[in-house]
Amino acid sequence: MTTAQLSILFFLQLFTIVAACRAVGWLAKRFLGQPQVVGEMIAGVVLGPSLFGLIAPDWQAALFPTETRGILYVGAQLGVGLYMFLVGLRFQSDHFRSHARSAAAVSISGMAAPFLVAIAITPWLMGVPGLFSPELTKGEATLFMGACIAITAFPMLARIIHERGLSGTPLGTLSLSAGAIDDAGAWTVLAIVLASFGDGPGVAVKAITCGVLFALFMLFAAPRLLAPLGRLVERAGTVSHGVLASVLMMFLLSAFLMDWAGIHAVFGGFLLGTAMPRGRLTEELARQLEPFTVVLLLPMFFTFSGLNTQLTLVGDPGLLSIALAILVASVLAKGGACWAAARLTGQTNATALGIGALMNARGLMELIIINIGLQRGIIGPTLFSMLVLMAILTTLMASPLFEFVYGRKARADGSMGDLGDQPVIPDTPGHAAG
Repeated sequence: MTTAQLSILFFLQLFTIVAACRAVGWLAKRFLGQPQVVGEMIAGVVLGPSLFGLIAPDWQAALFPTETRGILYVGAQLGVGLYMFLVGLRFQSDHFRSHARSAAAVSISGMAAPFLVAIAITPWLMGVPGLFSPELTKGEATLFMGACIAITAFPMLARIIHERGLSGTPLGTLSLSAGAIDDAGAWTVLAIVLASFGDGPGVAVKAITCGVLFALFMLFAAPRLLAPLGRLVERAGTVSHGVLASVLMMFLLSAFLMDWAGIHAVFGGFLLGTAMPRGRLTEELARQLEPFTVVLLLPMFFTFSGLNTQLTLVGDPGLLSIALAILVASVLAKGGACWAAARLTGQTNATALGIGALMNARGLMELIIINIGLQRGIIGPTLFSMLVLMAILTTLMASPLFEFVYGRKARADGSMGDLGDQPVIPDTPGHAAG
């Protein structure tokens, strides 16, 4: 396929991706009461071999040939990285510090219980041919499954919180804080698995060392270094093209450093977002970047994951029972542990149940981690499809469960936060549309 043909096909792909994501997202909001982003995740699977490829395999293969996967992958990484930068812009670090004890307890419990479940079920899964690579040891498989069950859909969690009007509230910040710690731990475990699977111990050492140093720099040094940029925007009253270019260059460098370190570009974007001076700078950056990121770039990631998902592989009754067992074990381990930890640290039962429901969503980050596992040969297409199914269902559960255990109570109380009286940040036009 020539460069000109790739270009022509790329624009048709983007048209199809955006149209499908908007349509399925609207249906999810209109008839299922789900956030737009959940419908977009389902749309990615719909465009893959699980539905489009099943109904019209020739058309699907012509629209998404193998030669174009690399282009979609790069666009997908840019989209999810920029989205995490936007999440970081809204992150309330003061709430995190004031509720650090609860966040740490929820996070540690939300990691420990899934790893215990992984220890219990991994030997059984390894007895099923094709789920794991034959070269994988029991310890490596257990660590990978533990990371998959422990992961939280951090970007999707942020978007659900925002669409439910919880942005900036202590409940939303506590959930995001615990989710961030969970995901950092899961990525560290993944780095260890990749190192032991053939990349050498230097990969894990490099990932952990660079990740910690980068996080410390962004938490303590970057806010002071970026403060003059915030004052400049406050005086000007707007973000100029020069300022926007400077911020985007910082984002790209941060994403590169985290990718180079072996963590992931999304954490570079998120940490940079948290370091940005609050005020007009963050407001204008969100206003300018969010619509394009949410509407065009992020759906590319969902589609790329959907192209690797073949739910027909799970059609066998035996494999379907395995998929259901993974789903049930994951929900009980993650949601139950986070609820218990929140209760033990003094949260009300409604708040604890709400946190457990939100933390149980795995969507986007689960898709990232299992895509890496599939590309590296750690897992096979069958287990990949099972874990995609688990990611979709746990994310679908998050909103209705949260609404059932917490949303109605909050509206009856006239507040969306049990942890304190905090203002609710209204939806921005771009985000509400996305």
